[in-house]
Amino acid sequence: MSEQIFLDLPQVELLQWLARGSLKQNLLRAIRLWVWLRSLYGSVRVASLTVEGASLYGETSDRLLLDDSFTFARWRDAFFSPTHPKKDVIPQLHDANCPCAKTTAEWLFNAKTGISETQWKRSLLTHLNLSNSVGETKPSAAKNPCSLKSESDLDELLKRRLFAVTRRSLQADLEILEQLGWLKYQQQKYHRVSNLPPRPIITNLEAASTKLNTDELNFVNQEDLAAMAQNLSQQIGGIQRFFFKLDYVIPRTTIDSVDDWQHKLREIWGQTPVPTIIINYNSARLGKYVECFVYPVCIYYVQRAVYLCAFGESPDRNHDWYNFRLDRIQNITPISWTNSAIPNVLKQRYQKADLPRPEEIEAQMSKAWGFDFYLEPRLMLLRFEQEYNECYIHNTFRHDTFKAIAYSQAERLIKQNTPPSQQQELLKILAARSCDDAYYRVYYRHGDNNVSMRLRAWRPKVEVIMPWDLRQSIAADVSKEFHLYHN
Repeated sequence: MSEQIFLDLPQVELLQWLARGSLKQNLLRAIRLWVWLRSLYGSVRVASLTVEGASLYGETSDRLLLDDSFTFARWRDAFFSPTHPKKDVIPQLHDANCPCAKTTAEWLFNAKTGISETQWKRSLLTHLNLSNSVGETKPSAAKNPCSLKSESDLDELLKRRLFAVTRRSLQADLEILEQLGWLKYQQQKYHRVSNLPPRPIITNLEAASTKLNTDELNFVNQEDLAAMAQNLSQQIGGIQRFFFKLDYVIPRTTIDSVDDWQHKLREIWGQTPVPTIIINYNSARLGKYVECFVYPVCIYYVQRAVYLCAFGESPDRNHDWYNFRLDRIQNITPISWTNSAIPNVLKQRYQKADLPRPEEIEAQMSKAWGFDFYLEPRLMLLRFEQEYNECYIHNTFRHDTFKAIAYSQAERLIKQNTPPSQQQELLKILAARSCDDAYYRVYYRHGDNNVSMRLRAWRPKVEVIMPWDLRQSIAADVSKEFHLYHN
């Protein structure tokens, strides 16, 4: 009998790993796989039942009395009651003591697991970003009977009989466990493995229910927000007082694919060494699909969407870095470092054992305003109307390089940073402006769409004085807007 012990709790991280993609779509199967693993690798109980094939009737804290090598039929006979149907049909309620009669909630929330239903549901809903919807339309059973859209959908899933599935579905479960490294299939039998595969592990109940600690919030790069989440993430007197609302433009039709890519990237980052990948990408700027060989570095949520920061080839081939929006990715294919198609700039860093790290991105973003950190950094001079500045700009943080300057410093910046052909015109413009207005200098990423959108949001209370080409581009946009409203 194998001595490997599986005591893992069905926390969100483990279920996401078992789902191999969208947890919204595959939640029941992920939970069922967790029960499978407890039946195969759970703690060995010393009991009066000593013969192989005796069923534990779903007591998942103990291992089935089953040889290390077994067939599906042997597992079925050991797991289910003797009256469980052997044909490929969904079993009816034939025996109240058969594991196929137990609901998903009964498998999860019992004295043996010690899991709090309220805490587990809150953790799952937070992970899936599902609202506490009331009266929301349920997903069509014909389209996907297991898809989650709201908390009410989750409650319905928890009422379902977890093992009320066909033999074919259970056989597919076994194949998934083999693919994940939990079993080996040889000579028409499944074999327990001597070493359990690496996976997200939490065996302490208290740790599972209080996951939001300082270390786990280090992805929030705003210290005050991390502290707020740490202090207020739990309910106070039974009422949730802290909410974190983000603008998120990803359409619902592609949310599941974004989940899938995050899961696939997590698996790729778990490999040693982390491989290069081929991304098939729907480029909005180019208006076509392109294929890029890149090294995946990290994921960012920035300005309404989720991006993969990667090094290698950009869609337009003008940069070594690029931020790929996850919902525009069509396919991700890992490839070996021996592949001759890998770009030289990436091969060289691999050969030097100097593959890109997230710290490089953070360092570049601190140098200039904008998420497209690989674009050219340039100096910008801004003027805000005095009253608007006092209300909305003064004493706010925009970027490390976003600094208020005096009127005289603005004049000096123009003289030092513009060619003669533009300098006199810009100095004439500055001379016509009030010295009581607010002037700011900032280094920005020229061509960054998020910077452009912020400048549009400030109009007409802000004026870009320099650089000249950006000023002219904004003037052209303003002219077009004027004609839209005054045609």
